[in-house]
Amino acid sequence: MLTLGWPLALSTLAQMAVMVTDVIFIGRLGSQALAAATLATNLYHLVMLFSLGLLMAAPPMIARELGRNRFAVNEVRRTVRQGFWSAAIVFIPCAILLWNGERVLLLIGEPADLSAMAGGYLRAFLWGLLPFLGFLVLRSFVAALERPQWALVAALFSIVFNIFGNWLLVFGNLGFPRLEIVGSGIASACANLMLFLVLLVVVLRDRRFRRYRVFGRFWQPDWPRLAAFWKLGLPIAAVSTLEVSVFNAAAFMMGWIGEAELAAHAVALQLVGVAFMLVVGLSQAVTVRVGLAFGAGDKAGVMRAGWIGFGLGMTAMAISGLVMTLVPEALAGIFLDTRDPANARAVQLAVTFLALAALFQLADGAQVLGIAALRGLHDTRQPMVYGIVGYWLIGLPLSVYLAFGVGLGGAGIWTGLTVGLCVVAALMLARWTRRERLGLLAGAGRTAT
Repeated sequence: MLTLGWPLALSTLAQMAVMVTDVIFIGRLGSQALAAATLATNLYHLVMLFSLGLLMAAPPMIARELGRNRFAVNEVRRTVRQGFWSAAIVFIPCAILLWNGERVLLLIGEPADLSAMAGGYLRAFLWGLLPFLGFLVLRSFVAALERPQWALVAALFSIVFNIFGNWLLVFGNLGFPRLEIVGSGIASACANLMLFLVLLVVVLRDRRFRRYRVFGRFWQPDWPRLAAFWKLGLPIAAVSTLEVSVFNAAAFMMGWIGEAELAAHAVALQLVGVAFMLVVGLSQAVTVRVGLAFGAGDKAGVMRAGWIGFGLGMTAMAISGLVMTLVPEALAGIFLDTRDPANARAVQLAVTFLALAALFQLADGAQVLGIAALRGLHDTRQPMVYGIVGYWLIGLPLSVYLAFGVGLGGAGIWTGLTVGLCVVAALMLARWTRRERLGLLAGAGRTAT
């Protein structure tokens, strides 16, 4: 699990670092620019995570085929091809939504000046979404073959590219135009393109991947496989969207409370996101290992993969929560100039939010790992129902009540989100522990569609 998990965790963290880099550079432009970037990234995450969730059908499908037959070259190629087709299909509506990001933000009541800045960032950044989705498909392929190191190399390369691009375009260094927040979007879009191209070159040239000829017969339709891909992936996408949309709603509510609250929320959310993406990377290893055991009909292997992944992930979340509790001001200083009196209230609120985020981490990690283990068993529909209950029927209403009814403001929003995640985590783990009684292992060892 560690051999597969650490490169996936670090590559996912490296992808998150592209967004974090943007926030760091934009934060140096002031709290208003940081607030606008928060609105933009929340809207971008909504469409990106839906697309990511859909494409997460690839790892369990590939892993199940390889678990059943490690020489399943044709079946793996067909699944990868449908992953690319699905990426192209889902990109179209996502691009339309992001292109009209300013209008969307205005419709939900965000300030006009922040909406305009966020809209400019999104129009630049959206062109990096399609290559990012292509990278996700290729990463699923190399991860299912338990060769994830190249995905990490590509991700690290994109970070360096993005840092340099932000330095050039945000502040106008070396004779480049000073584009500020729009320049950050352009830099990140180019970094995503490099992310895809690096891994593409590896897949086409490395002999371990080349024999699958993942682009062979690329235009040949495979409607049954595409339908199976979407049947498995849409519930995953729904769960991802339900979760991120709750966080989007939280960010929008923070914007209603005040600019300082929104900036502080951005700081806490970025730091939580770093730990979250680390566990998301590990969860991909859980899905692959559970899927391989499931395809091979190894029920004991399914059990070991699920619980070992859970233990590793929860340990990582506990450590990150401890760091947030011990040095909150230092962490806030990464994104905000703590010496600037204009940022004093935002820094103070960020410290408060980070204390709540430390507890939030544990629940978040548990539900992500529970979903990943069930995904390896091709169980995605019931987790979608759990997400509806926890995120929207419990977490969000409680956040609204505590923030505006009780008057806790931003702290109430974070408390409500934590309770909702606890409910989802408990439901996911209960289903995982009852997997045999629920018949989730009944298809172990059988050929996938």
